[in-house]
Formats: sequence, C-alpha cells, structure tokens
Amino acid sequence: METFLLLATGASSEAAESGGFGLNLNLLETNLINLAILIGVLFYLGRNIVTNILTERKKGILETIAEAETRQRQAAEALADQQQKLAQAQAEAERIRKEAEATAQAAKESILAQAAKEEENLRKKANEDLNTETERVLAELRQRVSALAIQRVESQLNSVLDESAQQQLVNNSIALLGGNQ
Repeated sequence: METFLLLATGASSEAAESGGFGLNLNLLETNLINLAILIGVLFYLGRNIVTNILTERKKGILETIAEAETRQRQAAEALADQQQKLAQAQAEAERIRKEAEATAQAAKESILAQAAKEEENLRKKANEDLNTETERVLAELRQRVSALAIQRVESQLNSVLDESAQQQLVNNSIALLGGNQ
C-alpha cells in the first residue's frame, strides 16, 4: 500500500506540474474543505426548503385532522338526530298501537252489543211468530171442533128428532123470540 501512496503522490505532483489529473491524498489540500463548504451551503439553503416542505406537510396533516374531526362531529350530530327520530317513531308507533287496541276493543264491544241486541230481537220475533202461529192454530182447531160439534149435533138431532119433534122445536123457538103461534 505504501507503494501505491508513493505512486499516487508522485503522480499527482507530476500531474499538477504538467497540468494533468492526479490523486492528492493530502487532507488539507483535498476536497474536505470543499465538502464542508458545500454541506454548509446546502444546509443553509436547504434548511428553508426542508422547513417549508415540513411546514406544508404539517399544515396538510392538520387540515386533514380538522376535516376528520369535523366529519366525526357531523356524523355524531347526524347519529343523535337519527336516534331522536327513531325514538319519536317508536313513540308514535306505540301510540298508534294503543289507539288500534282501543279501537279494536271498542269495535268488539260494539259488535257484541249489537249481536246481543239482534239475538234479543230474533228471540222476540220468534216468540211473536210462535204466539201468532199458536193463536192461528188454536183458532183453526176451535173452528174445526165447532164444525165437528155442529155436525155431530146435527147427526144426533136427525136421529133423535123426527119430523113432528122438529116442528114443535121450531115453534117453541119462534115463541121464545116473540113471534106468533
């Protein structure tokens, strides 16, 4: 390695003298100073650029967080609103159900009362029809019994009474009525 360094040193001094290219291993003469200056300039100029980039990125992140918080707040408000509407809808449904039950109960009672009234009317009508039919049958039976009784009496009268007894009966009846004898 020492040989390489000697060659490089010799070549760089020859190249510097001749105006060519060579390898200078002397740290003070080399680019270390140039690198320090370059890094310093980059740090000085780049600091503003990096700061601006980081500031913009921070601003973007903060805006995104603010938007997310806004959306979360809006979602929470919408959820609360929908929950309130749900509670109102459930209360309304319960009110409607109770009304329907009350209406159904009233309709049931009305139908039962009407059915009882109709049953009573039908019983009365059936009793009236039965009484009317009974009276008609009794009147018909009386008429038949009367007719049969008259027929029997006539047949007995015809067999018991002869012509002279009939004449005598007719005369007595006329006398009772106030006629002439």
